[in-house]
Amino acid sequence: MTVTDADAMHGVDVLFDTTVEAGDGWTGELPAGSRLRIVDLCGNQAVDTLFFDAHDYTNRYSAVDTVREQGAAYLTTGSVLRSVDLDPLATIVADTCGRHDTLGGACAQESNVVRYGRHTRHQHACRTTFVRQAMAWGRGLEKRDLTHNVNFFMNVPLTRDGGLTFEDGVSAPGKYVELRADRDLLVLVSNCPQLNNPCNGYNPTPVQLTGWRT
Repeated sequence: MTVTDADAMHGVDVLFDTTVEAGDGWTGELPAGSRLRIVDLCGNQAVDTLFFDAHDYTNRYSAVDTVREQGAAYLTTGSVLRSVDLDPLATIVADTCGRHDTLGGACAQESNVVRYGRHTRHQHACRTTFVRQAMAWGRGLEKRDLTHNVNFFMNVPLTRDGGLTFEDGVSAPGKYVELRADRDLLVLVSNCPQLNNPCNGYNPTPVQLTGWRT
């Protein structure tokens, strides 16, 4: 059941309700106080997401500041996503998955080659999707603005020596994460097409994005 179906009778103002196919992207704005729900429709899918102050794209999400301020490496219910200016951008208000990564970054064609070999050089990657979404959006958003991202539903455990490993996901079909916009936001989503590590179960699948306000 979608948020639209569940709340249609309760005065909810639905801003969007869309399915993003594997490897595709989405860009949109969320007004302060509104909600965004991301649903892992089939399970084990990574959803790379960028957050910006809608009125100042230089004031964008910072993984470093978010991790430091909350004193935890993973994101879950109660986590406040902070900007480079330490402003709250969004707060996770519900999470049926349990934890989300903000250290592993977005896959890129260059990093694919380093990790998996030259034969992956021309495979699609999240960085490519982000660039395409930014260029299509325009309005002052440029390639250089694409920095830290959140990897919703992605499992990237920390090792004892401070390294990162990419492991099988901890999500399942229908699991979701819900965020409240703490200021007017611009959101970019890349529904990860990664085929070379377990983050998508080697089988990228669609996700659902629903935004609303009451």
